[in-house]
Amino acid sequence: MRKRGLLKSIAVAGAVSAICAYLSPVHATDTVTSSTVSSTVSSSSNTVSTSSGNTVVDKTPSTASSPSVVVNNSDVCVTGISAAVQTGFLGLSGGKTIRDKNCERLKLARSLYGMGLKVAGVSLLCQDKRVFDAMMAAGTPCPYEGQIGDKAKKAWLENPGKAPEGTRLVLEAGKAAELKAEKEAESSEAEADHEDPDTTP
Repeated sequence: MRKRGLLKSIAVAGAVSAICAYLSPVHATDTVTSSTVSSTVSSSSNTVSTSSGNTVVDKTPSTASSPSVVVNNSDVCVTGISAAVQTGFLGLSGGKTIRDKNCERLKLARSLYGMGLKVAGVSLLCQDKRVFDAMMAAGTPCPYEGQIGDKAKKAWLENPGKAPEGTRLVLEAGKAAELKAEKEAESSEAEADHEDPDTTP
């Protein structure tokens, strides 16, 4: 009789637990928890033992890894970069190489100079505005179409538009052109006023 009462109590408790689980709200989480319950009834000692265990399953997405961009040749003026972004739903990664033009200019000028083409090597370096300004300030202007020394300086002053963009020579030439345009505009206005004087009765 006692054994029947215990079995009935266990059955009622299980039914109540199932109803509570069915009526409880469900929320989306990053983990899923499952529980198992096992019951054992011993007829000889009239005892009931209950054991339970929990299993947690992790649902975290994997992390996006940046690709490795390797430049094996040390004589190539490129640099590799890579990046990755990971969200809860999507992961992105990518990589590319960046070309270093200043490095290429130095290597090419060094090669020309090593082959005995010194003027060509200096002319290549003079494509950089910093080198061009330094050469002009030192009194050794960059070569101009095969001319060197004072002839090259005179040619640069006569043709500032052929100098690298951003050099002091180009900036000064631009300012001079602006001043010249302003003076020409003022002189044209003065001439117009002189040709059409105001007439009074």
